[in-house]
Amino acid sequence: MTALDAVSIIRCKRDGGELADEQIDWVIDGFTRGVVADEQMSALAMAILLRGMTRRETGRWTAAMIASGQRMDFTGLGRPTVDKHSTGGVGDKITLPLAPLVAACGAAVPQLSGRGLGHTGGTLDKLEAIPGWRADVPAGRMREILADPAIGAVVCAAGAELAPADKRLYALRDVTGTVESIPLIASSIMSKKIAEGTAALVLDVKVGSGAFMKSIADARDLAAAMVELGADAGVSTVALLTAMDTPLGRTAGNALEVAESVEVLAGGGPADVVELTLTLAREMVARAGLHVDPADVLADGRAMDHWRAMIAAQGGDPEAPLPVARHTETVTATAAGTLTRVDAMDVGIAAWRLGAGRARQGEAVQAGAGVVLHAKPGDTVTAGQPLFTLHTDTPDAFPAALAALADAVSIEPTSEYKPGALVLDRLVG
Repeated sequence: MTALDAVSIIRCKRDGGELADEQIDWVIDGFTRGVVADEQMSALAMAILLRGMTRRETGRWTAAMIASGQRMDFTGLGRPTVDKHSTGGVGDKITLPLAPLVAACGAAVPQLSGRGLGHTGGTLDKLEAIPGWRADVPAGRMREILADPAIGAVVCAAGAELAPADKRLYALRDVTGTVESIPLIASSIMSKKIAEGTAALVLDVKVGSGAFMKSIADARDLAAAMVELGADAGVSTVALLTAMDTPLGRTAGNALEVAESVEVLAGGGPADVVELTLTLAREMVARAGLHVDPADVLADGRAMDHWRAMIAAQGGDPEAPLPVARHTETVTATAAGTLTRVDAMDVGIAAWRLGAGRARQGEAVQAGAGVVLHAKPGDTVTAGQPLFTLHTDTPDAFPAALAALADAVSIEPTSEYKPGALVLDRLVG
């Protein structure tokens, strides 16, 4: 008979055993109800980090996370549903132009997003830079927006009733050194996405210095685990591994990234942001079974129309001026040559220190803070040319931000530079 108590379950995983379905169900339910103590779940998370989980265990763990709360249902909308999730990076504002673009292609996009922590920005923090915009959308109103052919996309916070066990467990993992467990990361992401009720999902798994996954091997393992979970749950899932050694676009910060996203919707914007937006949009449109080229929809202005409608539907004013930081400081090139490296992590830390990010959950962020990049790898620069402009409301933050950027760039005398690929791999369920 399988032992159903916290200590026995911890010991089983600690010693390399495979947890039975009923053990997983019992421990997740007990943790959600407060029967399993935080220190016991922390010990189990550490055992999972060290010993891993099989595909069956990870799938059952994810199902138990989903069962701890409610599931959303978007059937009957009259249009296919598809969502996208990014594991996070620096300057990763892709959700902002992507959601309205895919909605303009004919899909419904129920995008549940999060807030930033540390050097990675949060989609909700970015959108909250828009005057009046609200992240909390009741389920009924969410369905109304998705069903409206003039809108079709919602970017909002997950409700407390969606996979509540995951929210509690993530808070523990964050303070117990167990965030890095691939089975727990995959389960955390996919439990919310599956509970969200989307029929199809495209995953953007970042790889590189500014990403959570530094190596392509680890990123591939995480992507494979999530694709498997999606397939097992009946959600059509594909994962792209994308480069995050260099910041995406030319901005890292909340209002700064909103402005850049609007440029993309208007037909401009940085080439890498446009490329990744269209690449992910094509994957999402294909998963939704639609036959339209998102590039055409972006070019003819329909995506911008859906952006304005999406922002207004959540209380925002798409025409209002965005917040601007009160203080700026410029970093210039110390030599002439070809810029061969702009380190994403260094830029992300600088933006964080300027006030664009937070050190712990619940802290406020500055809407106008961040970093503007004036050059990207491959550009020719001259000594004294501006490389970065730092934005903040708190000028005392400049020294720490400048320290983060002290070794952020490499300038070489050679004029030869070969850019790396933006999309590194593709995994399909």
